[in-house]
Amino acid sequence: MLRLIAWVGTVCMAFAPFIIDYSEGKLIAIAGLWFLTVQAYHAKMVNLIILNLIGIIGYTYALYI
Repeated sequence: MLRLIAWVGTVCMAFAPFIIDYSEGKLIAIAGLWFLTVQAYHAKMVNLIILNLIGIIGYTYALYI
């Protein structure tokens, strides 16, 4: 299951930059980072967890501002 979550996150992050100017692109990026955060948490990669959370906050800010 973790492998599927990681691949979904990877696909989301690969697709999101092409539509990042739209709300859907930001939502896909947020979802992708969330899925990749699950993988990083399982692997105990604190630095990636922090970077992913900062990215989620940034895209959420950009979505509503």
